[in-house]
Amino acid sequence: MLEHVSWVQARQLFHSSTVALVPVGSTEQHGPHLPLGTDFLTAQALALAVARELKILCTPVIPVGVSEHHRQFWGTLWVSPETFRRFMREIAESVASHGVRRIVFVNGHGGNNAALQEICRELRAKEIFAVVWAWWLDPEVQKLTNELFRSRGTHAGAIETSLVLAIDPNLVDRSQIEAAARGASEIYATSRDGAQLPLDTIDFSQSGATLDPREASQEAGQKIFQRAKERLSALVRWLEQVSEEELNAKPHLP
Repeated sequence: MLEHVSWVQARQLFHSSTVALVPVGSTEQHGPHLPLGTDFLTAQALALAVARELKILCTPVIPVGVSEHHRQFWGTLWVSPETFRRFMREIAESVASHGVRRIVFVNGHGGNNAALQEICRELRAKEIFAVVWAWWLDPEVQKLTNELFRSRGTHAGAIETSLVLAIDPNLVDRSQIEAAARGASEIYATSRDGAQLPLDTIDFSQSGATLDPREASQEAGQKIFQRAKERLSALVRWLEQVSEEELNAKPHLP
């Protein structure tokens, strides 16, 4: 949205917005059937839908994130967590410089979560209240996907494939869904005896997908998109109404 207006129009948009949405994702493999831009395309679509409905600010999407664990699959791009943290923090600070100090990072990629959570704490110390929202982690979205699918893998599985079908069915190569399913893993990443192993995706998935994308459907994706949109809208409405006192960091105890 912001990239489509002039600075004069942007001035009005900043004056009328209490909350800014910053969509962010990745350019990384999503099996042989989904586009490399899946994560940023889904984040962008949800952010724009909510921004238009609530008439609030939405920045251009950030298309590259922390994705080195997909590097063996062609076309994957990534930056280091350090570079990503600094870049996203400075974007938030630039938004705040125009007067909007409540920000939602609409995140489409799980690998970005830790870095985004870290900078949200840093930003709060500067009286910029930022939060990370990821559609697949929302409890209401999870409840819906549990009802819709037996196979619940998000990365290039039935859930994510359905969401992309809802956004633009032309982005899904249906001829490759069988190949994605054959080479998919039963889980995303691997733990052993309570430890998280530092594995790359190729260590446990031949196709880059998880679980079974064959369950995907456009109808299911539309339901997921609508539920996610409702949940993001609810978060924005709360941020619009909550007091500065509640958001600001508390002083040191006496």
